Amino acid sequence: MVFRTIYYRINNILSYFIFKHITKSRILINGLINTLPLFCVTLFCYAQNPIVPNKGLNDPHIHIFNDTAYVYASHDKSIKNDKFIMEDWWVWSSPDLVNWTKRSVLHPKDTYIGKDYSRCWATDAAYKNGKYYWYFSEGNEQTGVVVGDTPTGPWKDVLEKPLLSLNLTPTHEYDMSIFQENDESYIFFGVWDYYVSKLNDDMISLAETPKKILVNNPRGPYNRDGKNIDMPTDDKPFVHKYKGKYYLSWGCFYAMSDNLYGPYEYVDTIIKERSFAKGYDRPTWPNGFLQGRHGSFFEWHNQSYFVYCDISQTGNRWFRDAFISYVHYKDNGKIATIRIDGVGVGQYDANDGAIEAEDYFKSNGVHKSENVIGGFSIEPNKANSSVTYPNIQNLDKKSSIEFEFLSKAETEIEVREGHPSGKLLATCKFNTNKTKAFKTKGFNIGDLQNCQTICLVFKDSSLDNLKINRFRFT
Repeated sequence: MVFRTIYYRINNILSYFIFKHITKSRILINGLINTLPLFCVTLFCYAQNPIVPNKGLNDPHIHIFNDTAYVYASHDKSIKNDKFIMEDWWVWSSPDLVNWTKRSVLHPKDTYIGKDYSRCWATDAAYKNGKYYWYFSEGNEQTGVVVGDTPTGPWKDVLEKPLLSLNLTPTHEYDMSIFQENDESYIFFGVWDYYVSKLNDDMISLAETPKKILVNNPRGPYNRDGKNIDMPTDDKPFVHKYKGKYYLSWGCFYAMSDNLYGPYEYVDTIIKERSFAKGYDRPTWPNGFLQGRHGSFFEWHNQSYFVYCDISQTGNRWFRDAFISYVHYKDNGKIATIRIDGVGVGQYDANDGAIEAEDYFKSNGVHKSENVIGGFSIEPNKANSSVTYPNIQNLDKKSSIEFEFLSKAETEIEVREGHPSGKLLATCKFNTNKTKAFKTKGFNIGDLQNCQTICLVFKDSSLDNLKINRFRFT
């Protein structure tokens, strides 16, 4: 992790100064940077945010197909951009949200656009009836779609014309997203005002006339006080569902509804000033850190995430990165403020203090809930429930694990290596604690290695009795 982190930080710093000051040295510096991953990748864990550093991957939508994460994204061309120059669309894949591989490129000349084009804006994808559908924006004007047999193509434009054509609605027909439920699919699109239409089973035609979505009391990066009626929201609408509620988001702003078609009630932003780790709060967009957070929500292994645009590491609003953060829902359905940092998701650093228990990568029979100190805890729903935390860095010099917990009875968990039936590293027994305050208790643990995967297994006694807030290695 040490060398990879150094590479990541040097890469970001050098890219910024290349853009600002020393363009003539770019070839030499890039040659040095590009040699570092040859030995770092195989020996050390990764810094994960941005997910693909200094490549201009942005407007990300992540889908899980065949237990693999695929990000469908736009692509800013260069750190030297002084406007949006986006000449193609990308697909990258990952088995763990940490290691990413470029898998597919869609060129506008291979679509109905039929020529080179520099306004390849936001995309989204979907799967149905054995086919994959990749939707793309022709600038801020129209939406097309290509079809493939795999999540990475090869792709064919079977319509040979836009799916959403110019002037279909009073808004602009771009920046689409796809929502699927009960074997039905819907396409959302627009700027300032949003529209939705059900798709036919062929996924390349509309089943109905698009309907306008009502958002009550909207806010946005240009409308912080609710008075900008001309630009009340933003572009890039996205819809996801959690526990029966529909969430309509535009960047880091969101609204909620009991009905897919609305009306939606504006709620809040998921990014606040307190979201940022040191070094990730500046620079930002002209309208502040809430602007430009195009992205999407997704779920994998019973964990929720937000993937979104960021420019803090490039220093250039026209050369964006993609970040991922954990998402946690409060008991009332509202989304808790996310954290923005360089560690990201799917990996951890034992030297960074406590690991929040709810920030797991995989869970089985465990649920998250708000706790009495304003955060979230985890607790088992059944015996032998488990949570997994992969790629924990800087474990090799640690010899104990300390939990912050509430326990209504004598309870027990096991710490295992890799998975619920992996090598037993420690058995942890907690005393009864009938107060409302979390207690701490440490246990000796052996055979720890750098970048190890740790699995916590809840034994029978833990059911309905034990809550874990966080843990740390010492």
